[in-house]
Amino acid sequence: MKTLFTNYLNTFRGLSREVWWLSLITFINRAGTMVVPFLTIYLKSLDFSASNVGWIMSAFGLGSFVGSWLGGKLTDKFGYYRIMTLSLIGSGIIFIWLQSLETLNEITLGIFILMTVADMFRPAMFVAVSAYSKPENKTRSITLIRLAINLGFSGGPALGGLIIVTLGYAGLFWVDGVTCILAGLLLLVTLNPKKSTTLDEITIENPKSAYKDFPYIIFLISMVLFGVAFLQYFSTIPLYYKEIHCLPENEIGLLMAMNGILIFLLEMPLVKWLENSRFTMVGLIIFGGILTVFSFLVLNLSDWAGVLIIGMLFMTIGEMISFPFSNAFAMKRAKLGNQGEFMALYSMTFAISHIIGHNTGLQLIDNFGYETTWNAMTILMIVCILVLVYLKQLMKKQTV
Repeated sequence: MKTLFTNYLNTFRGLSREVWWLSLITFINRAGTMVVPFLTIYLKSLDFSASNVGWIMSAFGLGSFVGSWLGGKLTDKFGYYRIMTLSLIGSGIIFIWLQSLETLNEITLGIFILMTVADMFRPAMFVAVSAYSKPENKTRSITLIRLAINLGFSGGPALGGLIIVTLGYAGLFWVDGVTCILAGLLLLVTLNPKKSTTLDEITIENPKSAYKDFPYIIFLISMVLFGVAFLQYFSTIPLYYKEIHCLPENEIGLLMAMNGILIFLLEMPLVKWLENSRFTMVGLIIFGGILTVFSFLVLNLSDWAGVLIIGMLFMTIGEMISFPFSNAFAMKRAKLGNQGEFMALYSMTFAISHIIGHNTGLQLIDNFGYETTWNAMTILMIVCILVLVYLKQLMKKQTV
């Protein structure tokens, strides 16, 4: 047992001090955005109709899209340090301001502004991770960031529920705002660019535009398809647990928590092992996609509740393999040109998936039922895998 624990700790060795600070800042930031899981409930408490809530959530996704794009542009112009600081402190102030908004138009605009400022952080953070990581450590560095994000998202909602019960939604907005500002101040103290050690500084005289990188565009298309299917596990599949398998909320919560716990325990050792394997990055993303296909296939095989656990296991392992290496592929490709632009487009794929995925899944369920929806997601993932196979063939013809 001691040897196993030692080997687990060894998978974290070699990462720079700055990456560890970035992970802590990301954890505080993600745990602090605890208002997000309760946003629809909060909006319903303000007597908005389901249709109105839908428009507000569309503004949420659109703000994320614009913020990712803008963050990339500004990062290339002003640097990752300034943009991360602006995003963290700015979104903290906006969180506090948001509770004062009341009308539909005010809240819709407020949510759009919040997500625009908040998601400027993502492309800047990816560029920072790339700068503070040795080339051989980039995949593990981004895996550590993912670990911080998952821990933040796991603990945030539980703490948020407690705050709502004790302090109400006003308290939640204040805590969210203050934690974002604290994360920004921690960034100012710990990641001063004059004192930080840049391990992989990239200077390109004639940077390549991401929009002209055909293999990268193909990669982004595959990520949108992957994201649309993956996000069903955070919108339609919990409904499936409730309405078809009649699981109570606490059991649904345990199933969802299993995803975060497995990622916390296994993702870093798994990535460390796969980094040293003979497989290419695109090949590993394909394998993760195949496991995700199985996660949807098993749902239609039986009425036995155990298939829900099997499906979650397939999806979680697929996620642990695909997403760290898709991040690493994007960062490696970004060395060809404007890093902020490349990483912004990568972040924007998930914003697009959020805009399309949740609504598409809900519409399919409403019109055709769960079985057809899972079959549709299976087909979508197969298309995604075929796109990735095409990308793999393209990559054989050129050196990244």
